[in-house]
Amino acid sequence: MLIILCGGGGGIRQGEIGDGRDILVRVHSECLTGDIFGSARCDCGKQLALAMKQIEASGRGVLVYLRGHEGRGIGLGHKLRAYNLQDDGRDTVEANEELGLPVDSREYGIGAQILRDLGVRTMKLMTNNPSKYVGLKGYGLAVAGRAPLLTPITMENKRYLETKRDKMGHVYGLDTNGHGLINKNNNSTTGSPSDGTSKA
Repeated sequence: MLIILCGGGGGIRQGEIGDGRDILVRVHSECLTGDIFGSARCDCGKQLALAMKQIEASGRGVLVYLRGHEGRGIGLGHKLRAYNLQDDGRDTVEANEELGLPVDSREYGIGAQILRDLGVRTMKLMTNNPSKYVGLKGYGLAVAGRAPLLTPITMENKRYLETKRDKMGHVYGLDTNGHGLINKNNNSTTGSPSDGTSKA
């Protein structure tokens, strides 16, 4: 159901997380269309690639890939039906609701338990999703900070990312100059985009 990569050392399970404190962590939800087929409708594949680069640059970190999370937990078939509704003008939230499906039904408890079993105690969580942040707290884990995974906004993913920001509270990607977070008013926030982190 899932794959675990411990970063650093150049390979799967080769990195050491040491004392388990302030570990760079990505809990990535399966996205066949984005991760495997490179769909431009979402930023999932780009987030996955960026997370792996950041873990490697850090020298240590953990990536947990959670299967069964396709389409924010609704499954591939329902996700493709939701895509059809989006092509007809609904946003990602409206499409799920029209199909009688939850907007987001993912659970992160298994991911949290895996992190705990690997020895992670405090983490810098790589996510743009506030629900993931909340869902991973507990199980003896503490989130010491958040590192948003800022990816370029494109014509294909702009509406999707704006909907996730406006209706689900997600952090929005890079501005058109490749700097900073985009707030609800479409303005770049201040602060240093160089490390892409924000305190929890």
